[in-house]
Amino acid sequence: MNMTSSKDINTFKRTILSYYKKSGRNFAWRKTHDPYKIWISETMLQQTGTARVISKYEEFLKNFPDLNSLAKAPLQKIFIVWKGLGYNSRALRLKHGAEFIINNYDGKFPKQRDLLLEIPGIGQSTAAAILNFSFKIPTPFIETNIRAVFIHFFFKDKQAVSDKEILPLIEKTLPQKNSREWFYALMDYGVYLKAHKLVPNSRSLHYKKQSPFKGSLREKRAKILAFVSNKKKANVDSLSKELSLSQKTILPIIKKMEKEGIFQIDNQKNVYIV
Repeated sequence: MNMTSSKDINTFKRTILSYYKKSGRNFAWRKTHDPYKIWISETMLQQTGTARVISKYEEFLKNFPDLNSLAKAPLQKIFIVWKGLGYNSRALRLKHGAEFIINNYDGKFPKQRDLLLEIPGIGQSTAAAILNFSFKIPTPFIETNIRAVFIHFFFKDKQAVSDKEILPLIEKTLPQKNSREWFYALMDYGVYLKAHKLVPNSRSLHYKKQSPFKGSLREKRAKILAFVSNKKKANVDSLSKELSLSQKTILPIIKKMEKEGIFQIDNQKNVYIV
């Protein structure tokens, strides 16, 4: 496809929007323009499938309906509600982000990308999603499904495709009105490609196959956090016995989570959620 041709660009857009009109997905976070709710959904959807996010999104908002309730909530409660989503550092960053917005932006999400990027836990993709989905400000961005669509259509015979090559195409095809719908359509078409085994992301320069969860460091972290969350305080000895993990395995994990601001550990090796 020749991207200098407006005809080709229009054909591409019609293909994507036609599919979306017929088969677009329906999610609760697509029915709101509230930047807080968009932020929560985007954070949950990082490295987590929509099937797992659907129920957790509703549960999270029921417990923490706004920035103030999230900022004031005990971290232990946030982790309990977050349980099942994995990558618990995301939950920690949500709390820190809520505190930052209240303390620095008077409790309101800014509409400038550079200011959004100052918020803990908000990266380029999440900032752009908030601008597009909450404020209807057309802002190019790349995530896994969007990447798949552009590689599929414009890099059919190319390996190691860089995001730097994709971004100009995203900018060129980005509508100045209703970028919200356009990006939802791109994401859904990317899911369609995956469902039909037409997944081109392996040809991305940035492709990394996720390692299995079972037996991984992620699984051990999740088990440790779940145990401490339920007990409020746990000793390294009890953790080792209950989880059937050696202290040699447990201690480095706890130390790392302490550096991340999740745990505190005292001289008696008692572990607390901060």
